[in-house]
Amino acid sequence: MSTDPHLFDDLEWRGLVAHSTDPDALREALKAGPVRFYVGFDPTAPSLHMGNLLQILTARRLQQGGHVPYALVGGATGMIGDPRESGERTLNSLDVVKDWVERVRGQIEPFLSFEGENAATMVNNYDWTASMSVIDFLRDIGKHFPVNRMLARDVVSRRLEAGISYTEFSYILLQSMDYLTLHRDHGVTLQFGGSDQWGNLTGGVELVRRSDGVRVHAFATPLVTRADGTKYGKTEGGALWLDPQMLSPYAFHQFWLNVEDEKVGELLRLFTFLGHEEIEELERQTAETPYLRAGQKALADEVTTLVHGADETAQAKAAAAALFGTGELAGLDVATLGAALREAGAVQVPATEELPTVVELLVSSGLCASKGEARRTVGEGGAYVNNQRVTDPEHRAAGTDLIGGTWLVLRRGKKKLAGIELRRP
Repeated sequence: MSTDPHLFDDLEWRGLVAHSTDPDALREALKAGPVRFYVGFDPTAPSLHMGNLLQILTARRLQQGGHVPYALVGGATGMIGDPRESGERTLNSLDVVKDWVERVRGQIEPFLSFEGENAATMVNNYDWTASMSVIDFLRDIGKHFPVNRMLARDVVSRRLEAGISYTEFSYILLQSMDYLTLHRDHGVTLQFGGSDQWGNLTGGVELVRRSDGVRVHAFATPLVTRADGTKYGKTEGGALWLDPQMLSPYAFHQFWLNVEDEKVGELLRLFTFLGHEEIEELERQTAETPYLRAGQKALADEVTTLVHGADETAQAKAAAAALFGTGELAGLDVATLGAALREAGAVQVPATEELPTVVELLVSSGLCASKGEARRTVGEGGAYVNNQRVTDPEHRAAGTDLIGGTWLVLRRGKKKLAGIELRRP
C-alpha cells in the first residue's frame, strides 16, 4: 500500500510535532511504506476529553496517510494512572475501569477504519499485564530503568518533597512495556502522545532499544493552551468531554465558537481536516475582520461535526440563532434547547395554575437585580419571552407558551439570556 510522502510535512505544518526522537528518520520511515503505530488512552474517567481528541485525530491523519493504527485502551495502566502534580490519584476498582474501557473504546472507534489494508486494531494492555508475575516484571522490565532517570522526570521530581507512591512512580515501566509488547507482537515502530507524556514515550523507545536492540520512533503533540498560557480543555462546567451526556453538543459547539482570535489558526490546524489554503484564508479573515468570527465558526462546525455529527451541529447552530432572536424557537429539538438554556443559565419554577409575572421571572433568573430594575427593563422595551417583546410588567406566560411543555426563553436586551424550566411534582 502506498503512503502519503508529504504526511510528516503536513504534521509539522499543523504544529502537531512538539518533540520527536529523530524527525528526519521518522520522515523517511513514513515515506518508505506503511508504519505500524500506536497511541494509548487510559480510562481514568468515563469519557475522553479535548486532549484525547487531539490524539485520536492525529491517529486518523496517520491512517489516512496509509499507516496502520493500534489504539490502546489501558485497562492495566488505567488502574494506576500517570503521576500528576496535584497529588496521588484515587484508585478505581476493576469493575469501574472495565466499564470505562468499553466507553472509551466506543468513543475512539468511529474515528478510525477497521477495514482495508491498513485496518486499525484495538488493544487492551490488561491482556498482557494481568497474568505477568511481579518477579518477571522486575527482571524483564524493571532492570532496564535506571532510578536516577526516573527521578529526573519533571512530574516525579516535583512530587518528591510531598511524596509519591511506588505505584505512580512505576507507571513509566508499564507504559514502556506496552511499546515493547506491541513491537514484538505486532511490529509497531512508532508511538505518539501528548507532550506531557514525553518521558513515558522516550521510556518506551529506550526499553525497546535495550531489550531488543532495535531503534523505534516516538513523537509528541503539543500541549494546547489558551492565549494566556493556561490549559485548554475546560468549560465552566468542567472538562471538555466528548460524551454528549457529560457535555451537550450545544455547549461543545459554543466552546469552539468562543475561542480567542489569537488561537483560531492554531486550533484549526490541530483539530480540523481543512486544507492548508482554506485554513490560511480563515486566518486572514480572522485577522482582518475579527468581528465576523469566520475562523471560530468554521472551527466550531468542523470539530462538532467530527465528534457529534452533522445533525447535532445543525441543531446547536439553530439553537444559538433561536435563543438570540435570529431563528425560530418552535422547531428546535427540546433536548437541544434544554441543554442550551442550562448552559446559558436556567432556573426552575413550580408548576402552578398561574406562572410568575415577567418582572418576577427577570428577578428570579438573575437577569435583573430587583423588581424596580425589571420594570424599567420592560418599560424600555428590553424584555423578551420566547423572542417576543413584552411591554406589560404584569404579563404572565400561558401554558401554551411553554416550549415542549417545559421551557420559556427569557431575554434581557440582545445578549443576556436565561431559561425558565417548569418543575413538575
